[in-house]
Amino acid sequence: MALDWTDGRVNSLGFAKPPAETRVVVAMSGGVDSSVVAAQLAEEGYDVVGVTLQLYDHGAALAKKGACCAGRDIHDARRVAEEMNFPHYVLDYENIFKDAVIDEFADSYLAGATPVPCIRCNERVKFKDLLHTAKDLDADCMATGHYIQRKDGKFGPELHSAADANRDQSYFLFSTTPEQLSYLRFPLGHLASKAETRALAQKYGLSVADKPDSQDICFVPNGNYASVIEKLRPGAGEPGDIVDMSGSVLGTHEGVIHYTIGQRRGLGIGGLSDPLYVVRLDVDKKHVIVGPKEALATREIPVREINWLGDAPFDSQAEWHLSVKVRSTRAPAPAIIRPISDTAAMVELLTPEEGVSPGQACVFYDDNSSRIFGGGWIWRGY
Repeated sequence: MALDWTDGRVNSLGFAKPPAETRVVVAMSGGVDSSVVAAQLAEEGYDVVGVTLQLYDHGAALAKKGACCAGRDIHDARRVAEEMNFPHYVLDYENIFKDAVIDEFADSYLAGATPVPCIRCNERVKFKDLLHTAKDLDADCMATGHYIQRKDGKFGPELHSAADANRDQSYFLFSTTPEQLSYLRFPLGHLASKAETRALAQKYGLSVADKPDSQDICFVPNGNYASVIEKLRPGAGEPGDIVDMSGSVLGTHEGVIHYTIGQRRGLGIGGLSDPLYVVRLDVDKKHVIVGPKEALATREIPVREINWLGDAPFDSQAEWHLSVKVRSTRAPAPAIIRPISDTAAMVELLTPEEGVSPGQACVFYDDNSSRIFGGGWIWRGY
């Protein structure tokens, strides 16, 4: 007996029609997460269309391991589509990716910041251009393998942390807008562990079931940021001085791009009684400023380009008492967020944090639930 879809019932993606009549574009990186999403939806009977993005030089990617969107990953995504019998397309987004992500990454490092290109990729490529492509394909929604949850709230879809805190990717998805959120689906966000995802891949017989997780930024081989920047911006590695907080020269360096706020190792200024850390980068003077660990402590953080996901307008009240995460690897900590405009604020950390750097994200979390209230970009960490 056929289900009646006119009495308010919805399918697993939230649409009041049979899965076979619901088209979903799945963003496939070639990894196990997005492959499981595609396979699961195909098994449930949805009209699945797999799309993989070629984001940078295909030839250079073929021999590279440990990063997403490489040549072998495109092959793996195509193979999963063949195994599960749904169409798959590879889109050349190389120029878009360079303009929207790689160029800013290089320029940010040259300006002494520590950028997070994966956030910009989600914001400007996957959830913008690819999302438009999904709509052009008449898809009802787009699904990804991200570990985050989308829940229906009183005022519309809400963004929530993943059930598995160890896999949660909310820090990298804070800039997802309400409009994008209404169209996106995250089928893995409720799973308790990555082991469950791999078990599903085994269940569906996927060739990528045991494939290792990606670790690197896709266009930065082996995590060597400086070599990528020097290639993109010849002459970027100009030498300069390592100085203490009073301006005394302690040594020399081969380029500010080799250093990040909070760095201790590799400074090349041994022989000192107390350990020193990079506390600031002065690009104009080509100075790497170092100081004691306590000099890294930051209490006030200016944040801009805020994407607000609260129910009331961001600047409708003088203060928001939330928790914030200023680095992807740190837990949210209590803070007071004071709006300056609808897209800018001063964030006061109730407990000072070390190593806060311009170019990183400051993401807002509810203290009493798993909900994410958006976030913004740290533009001056000192």
